[in-house]
Amino acid sequence: MSDLIKEIEKRKTFGIISHPDAGKTTLTEKLLLFGGAIQEAGAVKSNKIKKGATSDFMEIERQRGISVATSVLAFEYRDHKINILDTPGHKDFAEDTYRTLTAVDSVIVVIDVAKGVEEQTEKLVKVCRMRNIPMLVFINKLDREGKDAFDLLDEVEQKLGLRVCPLSLPIGMGSDFQGIYNIWEDNIQLFLEEKKQKVGDSIKFDDINDPKIDETIGEKAARNLREELDLIQSVYPEFNREDYMNGELQPVFFGSALNNFGVRELLNAFIDIAPMPQPKESDTRLVKPEESTFTGFVFKIHANMDPKHRDRLAFVKIVSGTFKRNENYLLVREGKKMKFSSPNAFFADKKEVVDESFPGDIVGLHDTGSFRIGDTLTGGEKLSFKGIPSFSPEHFRYINNNDPLKAKQLAKGIDQLMDEGVAQLFTLEMNNRKIIGTVGALQYEVIQYRLEHEYGAKCTYEPLSMHKACWVEADEKSEEFREFARLKQRFLARDKYNQLVFLADSSFTIHMTQEKFPNVKLHFISEFQNA
Repeated sequence: MSDLIKEIEKRKTFGIISHPDAGKTTLTEKLLLFGGAIQEAGAVKSNKIKKGATSDFMEIERQRGISVATSVLAFEYRDHKINILDTPGHKDFAEDTYRTLTAVDSVIVVIDVAKGVEEQTEKLVKVCRMRNIPMLVFINKLDREGKDAFDLLDEVEQKLGLRVCPLSLPIGMGSDFQGIYNIWEDNIQLFLEEKKQKVGDSIKFDDINDPKIDETIGEKAARNLREELDLIQSVYPEFNREDYMNGELQPVFFGSALNNFGVRELLNAFIDIAPMPQPKESDTRLVKPEESTFTGFVFKIHANMDPKHRDRLAFVKIVSGTFKRNENYLLVREGKKMKFSSPNAFFADKKEVVDESFPGDIVGLHDTGSFRIGDTLTGGEKLSFKGIPSFSPEHFRYINNNDPLKAKQLAKGIDQLMDEGVAQLFTLEMNNRKIIGTVGALQYEVIQYRLEHEYGAKCTYEPLSMHKACWVEADEKSEEFREFARLKQRFLARDKYNQLVFLADSSFTIHMTQEKFPNVKLHFISEFQNA
């Protein structure tokens, strides 16, 4: 048992979230570089670096320079095993990000120094605050001109509703940028322009009034630095780990991921303060990581990680116990036992077979279509983890087959992409027409692209004016429900799991329907049974 506890204490599983283009994927790359997991870091968009980002492995991501799928990366650093989930920042892929947040124990929020707090960051931080996930803030791109450090700290406090505690401070900014004063470790790290893609050396000072600081960074910069440090001590709270763990205090670091400024400081402090794997609530009880019996849940399904092999992988976050290869585990929803001969650990698109994994780890299980997002696997106990919902889509389109000879490929492609949670499929009760609902319009392009390139099937879309998909909860034998079904039959559909859905064309329709049929309940989240 003590071996299991040692393994749990070694692990840190976190997600990186931000608005698109704040430098999230680039930061992920640099964390891998510092962890020794890669020799040369790539960037999503940079003319200077020709290598693509390790965590963007789908062809469409490389073409567009954005992340459209959550990727999982793991590396060892200072005797710890770090699991990073790099999430898409684009709002059209928000649902993937929300689901990923159910699988992390802490979060790093990346903010662009010039743009400050952006809309998508606000939404994601709100989700983290609802769940009290410990958050660490990294203000990025300090090698560019941007907002004043204290203005940014105020913005983070006001717009995101956070209580911040700076643990590093920039010396200058943009063309005057000289490096970082690391409050956490009490040292200065200076960066030389020519060392941009390598790791700079740091100089340690035991005393902030040391005259060597003036010689090193210049008198004016040294004076500013001392004044700013005084201001920080008088204005901001001291770091308190308990407050951070409860989601009540957020440490802030400054740096430039592209040029390696401040990334090591962030990583070192993260190792010291971030939580190890945490307990998770199920429908019957709280499951603790140190329990000997294995439990875990599927938070993501990805088809065709290797286009040559048409494989489907279910990403499982281990909550408790030890997951072992070739052992029988219970898929709770179906009540059937399954065993896995080649569970994978991840390094972006590279995978390796593992014999055992521990709480906090993410394992990839080859899936022939058995899994759904939100499924629970256990050593035999019948429990289900809560809180991986499908949200009501905001965009709706009919999907049509462009090539009648490829109907089978199209059906298979749609089926697998819907299992991944890329979008939601609704089939009209009246005529069996297929409707695809998504959170963002860009998803339609991704679906079209992937159907053609991964399944060889071409589709077209037809616009459909709908406001919301509402999951219906009602007694289907009642007179009231029959009347509802008769009046609304043109707007009734089934989702992928055969749940009844009412497609409402306006918020007024929803309001009137609820007034007229009070016992027919309409829900905007699919997991209303567990919500």
